[in-house]
Amino acid sequence: MDNLLSNLKVSVPEKIYVKDPESSSLGKRIIEQSIILIDEIGFDSFTFKKLGASIGSNESSIYRYFESKHKLLLYLSSWYWAWIEYQLVFETHSISDKKEKLKKAIEIVTRTTKEDSNYTYISKVILNKIIINENSKSFLTKEVDQENKEGYFVIYKRIVRRLSDMIKDTSPDYEFASCLASTIMEGSLHQHFLKDHFLTITNCKPGVTPSDFFINLTFSTLKL
Repeated sequence: MDNLLSNLKVSVPEKIYVKDPESSSLGKRIIEQSIILIDEIGFDSFTFKKLGASIGSNESSIYRYFESKHKLLLYLSSWYWAWIEYQLVFETHSISDKKEKLKKAIEIVTRTTKEDSNYTYISKVILNKIIINENSKSFLTKEVDQENKEGYFVIYKRIVRRLSDMIKDTSPDYEFASCLASTIMEGSLHQHFLKDHFLTITNCKPGVTPSDFFINLTFSTLKL
């Protein structure tokens, strides 16, 4: 799978950026350092001025790639979910058993992130932490409906549909497949957050992962 992924370009909706950051070394530094800085200080405290200082470039140079820090967060979120989608497609395509395929899919979208050798300028582990902590800020805005129409969330929604289709394949009569699929996606981020910060209100802990919970929840709900 790693060899296959290494030959693929993670595609982000073009309307999110002004200039593709993967087209230049400066753009890649902007992505690399923005991930590090957002993780260090949080998205609310993050500014292009601070990012410019960290990469040794003018703030104006960042605006040549992104018109706002919100658009940058949308880029990071879209990139992350596209990377998850590639894993989902490649790791499940050869599984013929529908239950095993669904189980594997849930594991992929809920598991703890590990580094790999692809896109070395992007730390997937740190990006995963940002998605857990900050992802909701990419869509809990007044502009969400317009941005949705423009396709900013197409990758995330596509993963939910893939997961929903797998649920329907195992349980054609289950009427809440999309609800369950989106709950797995969002609930996983929430359980990872609780595991890191509020251990007393989650059963996830060393040896018990969010994947374990959502596989159990799904198979119990579907009576598989």
